[in-house]
Amino acid sequence: MKIAILASEGAPYVKSGGLGDVMEALPAALARIPGNEVTLILPYYNKIKYNPQYEVEQVAQFYVALGWRQQYAGIMKLKGRTDGVQVYFIDSQYYFGGREAAIYGHGDDSERYAFFSKACLDALVTLGAPDVIQCNDWQTALVPTFLKAHYRPLFPNTKCMFTIHNVEYQGWGHGNYFDDVLCLPWEYRSVMDMGGAVNLMKGAIETADLVTTVSESYARELMYPYYAHGLDGVLSEASWKLTGITNGIDTGVFNPETDKALPAHYNAESFIEGKAACKAALQQEVGLPVKPDVPLMVMVTRLAGHKGLDLLCYIARRMLWEEDCQLLILGTGESHFEDFFRNLADEFPDRVAAKITFNLGLASRIYAGGDIYLMPSKSEPCGLSQMNAMRYGTVPVVHATGGLRDTVPPADENGNGGLGFTFQSYNADDFYGALTRALHLYRDNRDGFRALQKRDMEQDFSWNIPAQRYMEQFRNMLTQ
Repeated sequence: MKIAILASEGAPYVKSGGLGDVMEALPAALARIPGNEVTLILPYYNKIKYNPQYEVEQVAQFYVALGWRQQYAGIMKLKGRTDGVQVYFIDSQYYFGGREAAIYGHGDDSERYAFFSKACLDALVTLGAPDVIQCNDWQTALVPTFLKAHYRPLFPNTKCMFTIHNVEYQGWGHGNYFDDVLCLPWEYRSVMDMGGAVNLMKGAIETADLVTTVSESYARELMYPYYAHGLDGVLSEASWKLTGITNGIDTGVFNPETDKALPAHYNAESFIEGKAACKAALQQEVGLPVKPDVPLMVMVTRLAGHKGLDLLCYIARRMLWEEDCQLLILGTGESHFEDFFRNLADEFPDRVAAKITFNLGLASRIYAGGDIYLMPSKSEPCGLSQMNAMRYGTVPVVHATGGLRDTVPPADENGNGGLGFTFQSYNADDFYGALTRALHLYRDNRDGFRALQKRDMEQDFSWNIPAQRYMEQFRNMLTQ
């Protein structure tokens, strides 16, 4: 099957969050399935263009019509990738070059990614029509709409899947954007319109052959206003073509047996000594007392409200007063959370460490050296950190929402029957209750805690199963 995957970011080339991780691992997993020919198309950002480790060649150039605009685009072919995925970059100095800031957050983002979506389809005319196009989030949400409105004669048999990684970010344009930038036929006005503005994700939901999201629970949650950020009605009407496929993680990268960032290596069969060595080294690295029998709670996160940090802030001092424990936070984000954890570390220097930075090596050492991983997210489409933590034998405490519900079935107070500790209602007392169950199991029943760690490490969180589920949905589309 010829599969074209279109996205605004993909590791290792460019990454701002979980989408970048998925776009590194999913194409490779699909390429490992016999008979597949997988293409990944990304924007040619400056950080890719001027990175000397990537060798590319231009295979075509053309102009993209975007309203009254005619903008240059080049197809740049990446050389040297060995996992079966052929990567192409869309070159545009106007939209993607010469911008030193973050890849998102520019005033013309809606125009930039409209250009990218249309340029991808123009590129596929040159590269050859795929059987399936899989596009991701609002940045490529115009692909199914452009495909249906303008490109169907060129791709008569191609089917299009649109995947929602986070419904909170939908892609908006002002009312004139429809005529000035998109120039779609008038019958698509109602498809794109939402409250007098243009909503790109709404258009994709209505025009794609299939809509997927990144966990089974999140697919159900999107039917409710609490989670859907205004698109619950649209998604409810499209429920017949909406399905959830829970993400995996790259188990080659996140592997305690081989991770080069770790001071010691271990596996599920012999993890006690290796994990203890990682914990001691981590405590020393971040300036906490090296205490092997004190539970170390950890969190690697973007410091944002929907990550449940308000709950942690509410209970933090109570927990530190009542429980003998340590807390380590790694991440950057909203200034009031950064300030809170800095101040907490100053107040409890022997109990709390706050590393307000971005450090992938330290993140790996935290996954390996922690005992308990905190993820009280208000909502979480899938979540990858809880799976990373379990891969390294760090027991998660999570809010039972979205992908956290799907990947962390609840254990009882003895650590039996599940993979971690969960709480159902989004409130601080319930979070505290789940957290104390984990702490008490660690303190009072170390054998039970270690059995839970071993069970976590034995889970298959690879992309093999999700990739097969994507293939099932691709085949379903092609037979419609």
